[in-house]
Amino acid sequence: MTTVWLCPGQGAQKVGMGKDLAERFPAARDTLHAIDEALGVSLSRVMFDGPEQELIATHNAQPAILAHSAAVFAVIGTTVNDAAAAAGHSLGEYSAYVTAGALTAPEAARLVRRRGELMHDAGNRRPGTMAAVLGLPTATVEAVCREASVADQVVVAANLNTGEQTVISGDPAAVERASAACRAAGAKHVLHLKVSGAFHSPLMAPAVAELTKALAAAPFRDPKFPVVANAVAQPVTKAAEARRLLAEQLTAPVRWVASMERISGIAGGAARYLEIGPGSVLTRLLKHIAPGSAATHLGTADDVTKFLEAA
Repeated sequence: MTTVWLCPGQGAQKVGMGKDLAERFPAARDTLHAIDEALGVSLSRVMFDGPEQELIATHNAQPAILAHSAAVFAVIGTTVNDAAAAAGHSLGEYSAYVTAGALTAPEAARLVRRRGELMHDAGNRRPGTMAAVLGLPTATVEAVCREASVADQVVVAANLNTGEQTVISGDPAAVERASAACRAAGAKHVLHLKVSGAFHSPLMAPAVAELTKALAAAPFRDPKFPVVANAVAQPVTKAAEARRLLAEQLTAPVRWVASMERISGIAGGAARYLEIGPGSVLTRLLKHIAPGSAATHLGTADDVTKFLEAA
């Protein structure tokens, strides 16, 4: 059996995240402290105690989720010697590179905090929004988005999470048109998301140049095993390619279905999937994409203790 690391993205954050890990495991506590030192702020305090409004701010939420994933990995990573691949959803791709040894947790946290700042600024320059479309084939959603887009108002399929769960992103008026059209086409639900911008859409273009600079300055190493990139759903084994695709990821869709299908081909049908970090979104998505896959979510101290006892 081989192992695949899965790392969650924004939206899974909640006050109290990672606190039990830090209290029970010195490796987790040391990792969170190192990230605090790298950022020059007590991110762990915000994670543990909030307030929620501070935690959900994009420049805090993104590194907080990465820090939680990194804290879990610091405890169990040395017990897993059969990793074949990794993937992360949006910002989780940075966490995936931590599991592959391409970045240290503090290095990745600095990048993700900068990413969050740049995405927030892009959202202020051109306000956008996002909505989750449930119960409609992705191809239909993509066609609706093309119809709903006009010269100065764009909407795109941004997160291709399952065959019938797609998040759309873009200018508010275009997202509203597309949402109405998806409902008319038979979508079961269209849920507007509380976000600070139109992520994974052309509206994020102003952030690309500065993130490219930050990625170029970061001490990236070649990953020890392939990390499947969101933007192209293909395995990455070189640092230069990782940098390029992480910058491209800002405006490209998260091709999660294709990424999981590609990982299955790399790791084989008997692979176990370990989702590390807050929430269990990716474990649930995997059940839709590849029913029968062996997936375990590891987010709390109790989760990790049970995993170590069974190892």
